[in-house]
Amino acid sequence: MIKGQDIIVVGIQAWDIEIGSNCKNIATEFAKHNRVLYVNPPLDRATLRRDRNSEKVQKRLRIAKGEDTGLVPISDNLWNLYPKSLTESINWIPSHFLFKKLNKRNARLFSNDILEAMEQLKFQNVLLFNDSSMFLGLHLKKLLKPQSYTYYMRDYLIKVPYWRRHGERIEPQVIELADTVVNNSTLYAEYGAKYNANSYMVGQGCDVSLFNDEDNTIEIPKEFKDIPGPVLGYVGYLTSMRLDIELLEYMAKTKKEWSIVLVGPEDEDFKNSDLHQLDNVFFLGSKDASELPAYVKGFDIAMNPQVVNDWTIGNYPRKIDEYLAMGKPTLATKTKAMEMFQEHVYLGSTKEEYIQLAEKALEENSEELRNKRIAFAQSHTWENNVKAIYEAIKKSA
Repeated sequence: MIKGQDIIVVGIQAWDIEIGSNCKNIATEFAKHNRVLYVNPPLDRATLRRDRNSEKVQKRLRIAKGEDTGLVPISDNLWNLYPKSLTESINWIPSHFLFKKLNKRNARLFSNDILEAMEQLKFQNVLLFNDSSMFLGLHLKKLLKPQSYTYYMRDYLIKVPYWRRHGERIEPQVIELADTVVNNSTLYAEYGAKYNANSYMVGQGCDVSLFNDEDNTIEIPKEFKDIPGPVLGYVGYLTSMRLDIELLEYMAKTKKEWSIVLVGPEDEDFKNSDLHQLDNVFFLGSKDASELPAYVKGFDIAMNPQVVNDWTIGNYPRKIDEYLAMGKPTLATKTKAMEMFQEHVYLGSTKEEYIQLAEKALEENSEELRNKRIAFAQSHTWENNVKAIYEAIKKSA
């Protein structure tokens, strides 16, 4: 446990992001025993040009002009900083020399905004926690002079087009500079360890309280009345970037007595797939997040049929914890990130294995296994995740 510390959190997601954020959850947990400044990424010129009329950009422009405050209290120990400086958009620049010069300038502007907020809040001897902001993060240790610098990896960003050109060169440098590297999967921990001996797998936090049905009050939606069992289901965004359409088609055609239920919005590949022509595949559409536990309850087996690629191989899928929190037999693609779930999740590598494991899951399901799944999922709290981060920081000191 770390208490009474001043902590600065920087990253690639702003506090006012519409979707869930690991970094926000971690910062909130930090703030239970420490003072925390959560710093939004600075406004860059490309975003200004593209989204000038959006309220988010307009707010940042008002702050830059001094018409609005950039330091906003979130709770007793937590503040959010909107940097007032405008940075250049440089990820597209082919020249390493020019990128290096502009990146250093961006980092200096960004750091000056942070230093000003630190002075206002009287922050001293800070711990700096960087959520994957590799470009700006290259210079923050030198410019902010923190007591300790932690770099957090939760996605394989150097395989994403935005980060790839310079990230494959820059991120290893950031990892090497950090005092501690924390990761939410074994794959990333092993990658970090190539450049820094203090690279640790700290797991992942997840709020599964919504998926708690221990009092059996969640009602299965009426749509399931016309869907014959057994039901194998998935909830989430239906995109070919992450999900294996061919695998789903194979399962539906091989086991016509099974119903495949897919809950969530579809990308174009899913909309145009042959899955829509199969009688035992049911698309139930997009649902509000609050409704998802009810749909998971309707599954006999919950699935995460991932395609294995650079985006998914190390990705920690929160939905696995949500499935397990409902006590559901869970079937997923075998990846490095899924190794930590192997005692509680059926992991398949081939289409044939998926069929065999689904049959096994249906056959051996029991109340004992259900309770073990729930207990395992409930151990993945943000509190436990942050405790592991604290322990990693202390080991590196």
